[in-house]
Amino acid sequence: MTDDPLAWHSALMAERVAEFYVDAPEAPFFQREIARFGQPALDLACGAGRVLLPLLRAGVEIDGCDVSAELLQQCRAKAAREGYEPRLYQQPMHAFALPRRYRTIYICNSFGLAGGRDQGMAALRQCHAHLEDGGALLVNIEAAYTSQEEWELWEPVKRRALPEPWPEEGRRRVAADGSVHVDRLRAVAMDPLEQRWVRELRLEKWVAGRLVASEELALRGNVYLKNELVFMLQAAGFRDITVRGDYTDEPATPDSKELVLTAVK
Repeated sequence: MTDDPLAWHSALMAERVAEFYVDAPEAPFFQREIARFGQPALDLACGAGRVLLPLLRAGVEIDGCDVSAELLQQCRAKAAREGYEPRLYQQPMHAFALPRRYRTIYICNSFGLAGGRDQGMAALRQCHAHLEDGGALLVNIEAAYTSQEEWELWEPVKRRALPEPWPEEGRRRVAADGSVHVDRLRAVAMDPLEQRWVRELRLEKWVAGRLVASEELALRGNVYLKNELVFMLQAAGFRDITVRGDYTDEPATPDSKELVLTAVK
């Protein structure tokens, strides 16, 4: 596997994300943390603005940065429909260089997509460089061991059976304009030694019973565990690192599905 991050949000994928991934249950948590550490804030890997837009509505001064021009176009259009013009930058998270500093930076559901671990480390260092003294970075990781389906891919029998066959039936969803979007996802490879995975995604868009667009995309990411990310944050220069569970104020437990790390500059 190469270490380069994949800009896999093509036009059809970006349309799908903007249409169907709109709920942001994490937004109130980030809003409280921004109130705690201060503004301006940066949504790093902001995508189509799933979390950024609710914070804009709440009056937060917030910028966005993402590697995908297509996702940023969707974010910009959504914001414009509500009368907002956020600063949005197209840059990869491991090498972003923005013209201002922030009191709060967060990375939501995207840190494992930065590329290889060297890129992940570089992303944390860039976050540290872009924070004001006393500012904070918030980053979450999914606890893979809490999902039986995900954790089974680490086992030799399941891993050696990869790649999985394509599902015969895809997930079907209807957009607001009546178009039908179908997606099929399969696991292709899992390397437990390197804690890296590869998946493939097939997308179709149908209008009035006619296939008008289709794509096949490769998805690649890293699996991080708590102590590894704590050590990385320390190596990047952060201090006062805490780990909370499931976007609450409670310390993470072995049953927490989401680990949210807060690190202060």
